[in-house]
Amino acid sequence: MMETKNGRLFFDGCDVTELAKKYGTPLYVYSQTAIERRFDELRRDFLDRWPGSRVAYAAKAFCTTGMCVDVVSGGELYTALAAGFPPERIEFNGNNKLPGELELAVDRGVGRIIVDGAHELEAIEALCAARGKRMKVLYRVTPGVKADSHDYIVTGKKDSKFGFPLDEDVIYPAVERAVAAPHVDFLGFHFHIGSQLFDASPYLQAVEAVLELVRQVRDRFGVRVSELNLGGGFGITYTTEERRPYRYYLDPMLERIAACFDALELPRPAVVIEPGRSIVGDAALSLYTVGAIKEIAGVRKYVAVDGGMTDNIRPALYQAVYRGILANKADAAPAETVTVCGKCCESGDILLRDAALPAAESGDILAVLSTGAYGYSMASNYNSNPIPAVVLVKDGRDELMVRRQSYEDLIRNQIIPASLNS
Repeated sequence: MMETKNGRLFFDGCDVTELAKKYGTPLYVYSQTAIERRFDELRRDFLDRWPGSRVAYAAKAFCTTGMCVDVVSGGELYTALAAGFPPERIEFNGNNKLPGELELAVDRGVGRIIVDGAHELEAIEALCAARGKRMKVLYRVTPGVKADSHDYIVTGKKDSKFGFPLDEDVIYPAVERAVAAPHVDFLGFHFHIGSQLFDASPYLQAVEAVLELVRQVRDRFGVRVSELNLGGGFGITYTTEERRPYRYYLDPMLERIAACFDALELPRPAVVIEPGRSIVGDAALSLYTVGAIKEIAGVRKYVAVDGGMTDNIRPALYQAVYRGILANKADAAPAETVTVCGKCCESGDILLRDAALPAAESGDILAVLSTGAYGYSMASNYNSNPIPAVVLVKDGRDELMVRRQSYEDLIRNQIIPASLNS
């Protein structure tokens, strides 16, 4: 999707320096072509090969009215509904779902609720009983798998705030309650072991743990599991990582699931995956305008830009590493090693550390690559900075997807208490 023409960076056919002039910076730019190619790959290598399979895009990675499916909050659910997404195709995930969020999910008839704990099942049952409804549910389990990623984005180990542990005195009584609940249809199990993973082994370990649950549920309760949700977490390229095709992860898991269900003489289940980052992560870049440049002799050269941790918290939160290009000097050779910092009043507001760039000057346009996941969705107004706009590009066409916040937007909900005016 990226190419250089006449020394300038183009993204899905658009000159990003011109995008910066047209829409201002900071700016998120998403390639529609790149997103469509990921979905095409999933359709070819997953949906068309496994009957009943579904892809539930994890909206937490990038949530606007243009994209939503698997949601983890009332706000994401509201966004999906506002976009006109069919509620029966929405899956409501996440821990500590609030009473109002569950009410919205039940009232609007979402397709699945991924239950995170016993208390949640009781709340769903009560809501459905009061409304004369039934809800399809899966149990999220923590299979006890330690994935190779930053500890903040590892979610499948036993010590996790998510899901049911597989302790016998916890999981089987919980399943029994779900099976007996008159207003709940228990479908099966969900797991998510972590994010930004490049090794299929932890997935297979998790599948084996869940397949043992499948056997036990059949033997103990005479219940057939009809659906398994394998989560997401498939790694993408940020700098030098080698992105793997979806089949690398999915084929071994599907083979084990098929073998297990065939051996048990059970119909093969519907299988669901929840890709988020792997759909949008490297389908976008962020644009900034270079401002102040400060060199500390013998120590470091800082290149400051007009955004920072407010539009990309990941470097400060868990030391995420990105690659940057001066978009208006895209074919120039690196000339110096610099640290790109933001404009927030925090020493940790660093976007690129020790980055090799051409000689930077105030007014240059910096493109930071692979920022499509958890940039916009985790953006904040710290230091009262407005959240940037989002632009969608395809084949040289650009369209505004999210308007930039104004200063008026920042204070729209603020009220001066009457007592302070006296």
